[in-house]
Amino acid sequence: MSTDITLADIQAAAQRIRGIAHRTPVFTSRTFDGLAGAQVYFKCENFQRGGAFKIRGASNFIYSIPKDQLSRGVVTYSSGNHAQAVAIAAASVGIKATIVMPSDAPKSKLEATRGYGAEVVTYDRLTADREAIGKRISDETGATVVPPYDHPWTIAGQGTTALELLYEIPDLEALLVCIGGGGLTSGCSIAAKGLRPAIRIFGVEPEDGNDTYLSFRSGGRVEIPTPQTIADGLRAQKPGAITFPIIQKNVEDILLVSDSDIRDTMKFFLTRMKMVVEPSGAVPAAAILKNKLPKGPRKIGAIVSGGNVDLELLQTLGD
Repeated sequence: MSTDITLADIQAAAQRIRGIAHRTPVFTSRTFDGLAGAQVYFKCENFQRGGAFKIRGASNFIYSIPKDQLSRGVVTYSSGNHAQAVAIAAASVGIKATIVMPSDAPKSKLEATRGYGAEVVTYDRLTADREAIGKRISDETGATVVPPYDHPWTIAGQGTTALELLYEIPDLEALLVCIGGGGLTSGCSIAAKGLRPAIRIFGVEPEDGNDTYLSFRSGGRVEIPTPQTIADGLRAQKPGAITFPIIQKNVEDILLVSDSDIRDTMKFFLTRMKMVVEPSGAVPAAAILKNKLPKGPRKIGAIVSGGNVDLELLQTLGD
């Protein structure tokens, strides 16, 4: 399979998934703009089906599996958002989904994944290899592995997020996207550059999940220990083999934010914009709010990647 993903692939994915993925709203905040000194447009994937952007890549992947393989079901590994997305997409075509999830994943994500009808297999993220577990299940059952980020079908699906944003706000000068494994950033960068070649694209990571930041500066993929950041969706230890070269090509720089920055931004979303945003979803906005972005862009897009957060964590934001 070719790993050369194009704008046309993302546009085709948008048509393929339009019956399952929502076209999410773009919100603004005068208060945020005043603090940022720029116009900021939030692409709110926290209002997406399943509570995060992941349904885009998961459904595009599952809808692209040949029919003779589809009946054997699917298996994936995820801390939560991709898990829920695969469960929803699998249920939409009537097949079994098995999800390998870390035992310390947010309770809300574990419960939601089971609620969508998937079988959940838990593991210890500090001692076990989730990909190896997924491969074993695939070998035993014949189920197709649905990678959370490092596959052309997944990347093309995730890129529909920026496709929608640029269709609505075509003159953006910059786009900020959070980076876990890189599927969202790579897909969005292809879509954004395809529609607006001059747009400046920045990836954003938590300080304790800086594998892409280190890789970007070294010129090759760097692996880090399991991150302990509050942003549970951004705990990848190494950028994807497919996603990283795309990021190298299209992204201007990788910015870092602290867990404290993320908490402050979650609190802003909750108290000023009345939005529940999970830690990973707050990362791009945190980079803007905390002045991590280089001076220059005046019209900025920020992907709010999801809103799946435990109530217990939300209760700590006022501490």
